[in-house]
Amino acid sequence: MRPGIFNPILYGKRLFQQFAVDTYIKIESSRLDYIRNNQDILRANQYQGLVDSWRTGVEDANEVGKRTVLSPTFIGGPRNMRRRYMDVMALVRKFGKPDIFLTMTCNPNWDEIKNELYPGQSPQDRPDLVSRVFRAKLEELKKMLMEKDILGKRKYKITCPEQYDLLISAELPNKKKYPDLYRMVTKHMMHGPCGMLNPLCPCTRGRTSCKNRYPRPFYDSTSQGHILDNQWVVPYNPCLLRTFNCHINVEACSSIKSVKYLFKYIYKGHDRASVAVREAGKKDDKGNIDEITQYKEARWVTPPEAMWRIYSFDLSKNHPQVQQLQLHLPDMHMVTYHKQDKIERVVKRPGADESMLTESNGKFWKPRKNAVYQVGRLVSAHPAEGECYFLWVLLNHVAGATSYRDLRTVDGVLLPSFREAAERRGLIEEDNTLDECLTENSLFHMPSSLRRLFATILVFCEPNDVFGLWTKHLDAMSEDYRRNNPNPSLVEQVVLIDIRNMLQSMGKDIRSFPLPRIDDAYDDASGIPREIFEEASIDQDPEDVGLSDSLNEEQRAAYEEIMSKVDTEQGDLFFVDGPGGTGKTFLYRALLGTLRNQNKLAIATTTFGVAASIMPGGRTAHSRFKIPLTFEDGCFSFTKESGTAKLLQQASLIIWDKASMAKRQAMEALDNSLRDIMGRQDLSFGGKTVVFGGDFRQVLPIVRKGSRAQIVDATLRRSYLWESMHHLKLVRNMRAQSDPWFAEYLLRIGGGTEEVNGDGDVCLPDDICVPYSGDS
Repeated sequence: MRPGIFNPILYGKRLFQQFAVDTYIKIESSRLDYIRNNQDILRANQYQGLVDSWRTGVEDANEVGKRTVLSPTFIGGPRNMRRRYMDVMALVRKFGKPDIFLTMTCNPNWDEIKNELYPGQSPQDRPDLVSRVFRAKLEELKKMLMEKDILGKRKYKITCPEQYDLLISAELPNKKKYPDLYRMVTKHMMHGPCGMLNPLCPCTRGRTSCKNRYPRPFYDSTSQGHILDNQWVVPYNPCLLRTFNCHINVEACSSIKSVKYLFKYIYKGHDRASVAVREAGKKDDKGNIDEITQYKEARWVTPPEAMWRIYSFDLSKNHPQVQQLQLHLPDMHMVTYHKQDKIERVVKRPGADESMLTESNGKFWKPRKNAVYQVGRLVSAHPAEGECYFLWVLLNHVAGATSYRDLRTVDGVLLPSFREAAERRGLIEEDNTLDECLTENSLFHMPSSLRRLFATILVFCEPNDVFGLWTKHLDAMSEDYRRNNPNPSLVEQVVLIDIRNMLQSMGKDIRSFPLPRIDDAYDDASGIPREIFEEASIDQDPEDVGLSDSLNEEQRAAYEEIMSKVDTEQGDLFFVDGPGGTGKTFLYRALLGTLRNQNKLAIATTTFGVAASIMPGGRTAHSRFKIPLTFEDGCFSFTKESGTAKLLQQASLIIWDKASMAKRQAMEALDNSLRDIMGRQDLSFGGKTVVFGGDFRQVLPIVRKGSRAQIVDATLRRSYLWESMHHLKLVRNMRAQSDPWFAEYLLRIGGGTEEVNGDGDVCLPDDICVPYSGDS
């Protein structure tokens, strides 16, 4: 903004506001588009995983690792907000709970803003002025708090209510003695009226009282034409209010027990709006106008926020700074690389085998040279992570350690594991209950049951001394094998393979536990990923092979259309739509039986476990595809060289039943993952033949505290995949052929055409109800 130069944008009023928002959205969209379009270029993997892949002969870096996703460095992203929250909680752990919670709100009538307005303009017409003046005021406030100690020195702690009274006021000042302060309090620091006095106030809407607990008990007075008193005064600091002439709320927060909720509010992320779009005046048959036609969850961006982001002003800042310290076992740190790189170059490039915790030459820790004070935050670990957890325990209690070797050295003795080092230092206690459990069960149970119990203990009980339990109870777990084979090495290997298979069925890898290694010479599945070995070992029911001859006309048409795509390896998407009883599972069994009889891999998954139990070799989709709890990444976490990825690469058919009950984000994440591991970004699901099935008349996806619109938006029908699917309908009810009325009755209920009472409930006919009699 230069004097004497006409800038039409600054005179645009509402057009300027729209221009500001559009410009910021373009800037952010360009960044997100770059990340989205280059996700397949940058990849990441553990250093040790790269070394293993290189040694097995894999050369192209594109064949290993996983795609990178939205980085924590992307300001405003979910990972960025979570990292900032964890950083500030590290400060709470270091310095204790905060005493003061202070918020500052911009005053659009500041002289610095009004003096720069052009004739006919209001502050809302100049979001550039609003954001820049507010930032200048905010910087001055921070200077007063941090350098001038206007509220006292930062190292001081408030210890009594009288000290709070010196800093915080929640009453109307004397109008004659402090006229300016009185005017500012009545203008900026009065809440309401709300509650019964004003039910339409935002803090009361939909409630019987104010959500901020106003009015609060104090003395009487009158202001602004409403009968307001000290009960309605928002707590403030008189000095700060006089200085900045705006809403500055100063609250005492040291008594808050759950301080984490305070910072969750600060780092909750961007404002969002749920938008329902419908045709103006359109109503349904019953006169309602809340029928869902289109739903969209959108970001809420205001012009001042847009200008704030365009100017690159800070969204948040911590003092002192927090340094996040990575936690990983030796050579297990993450390495990023481009997909066109050769693995040998990545492994051998300078610094690839170094982490942020190691000195570049000797690979040991040393104090930082920078004199800037920082607070360290070590990434947490769970006891189920085994050695990584014990490394975390040691790092939190051992001062002055300079290397991994130093951490494992106790009283001059180098111990083989971090667990033993933690136990020798007295940081963990030996737990004998699991040993006693195995000893007691060995008296009554067969060896196979003991092996199952041992695997269960490894997964769910987090034993401290896994190798000790193994050594002590190996004889009891191997009695059945020792009876027929005197070779102790072979017996040990067979027991290990049994336990490995049990752990794999629970989703665990035996290599993550400190047990003896399995010799490839004894392992039938050596060199074959566990997931592929499991699918290839599924017992085939002879009846399933001939089920294709028993299909009805609808099922036959669907079967032939799907098999034509599988046989020609063209790949396609299908959705089998049919009410309960129309034979969807029967169709799946016919497909699985035919393909498995041809020694092809066919993956059978469902959304929940009960349905998986009635499909041959069925697994839940969450278990098979490693679906995470959240879908921030847009793809799953398995890497290209993992067993899950190799199984999906070799699968001829993927079936996902009850897909109508799963969130569409899960199917979209599977699509993105398959495009990546198949190397075919332009084809849905990487060119695989995928069959979804379900009935949208039944239970829809679960959205926590979600509205009807949000639940509908989470369904597969709202996905971009829906239009590209071939829809195969099954109508004939095979389960209730003897009672067609009941089948039609269920369809009317599911379709919403059955009559309901005034409360919207369906009334059951008397002939299908069991009358109540007595106590039965």
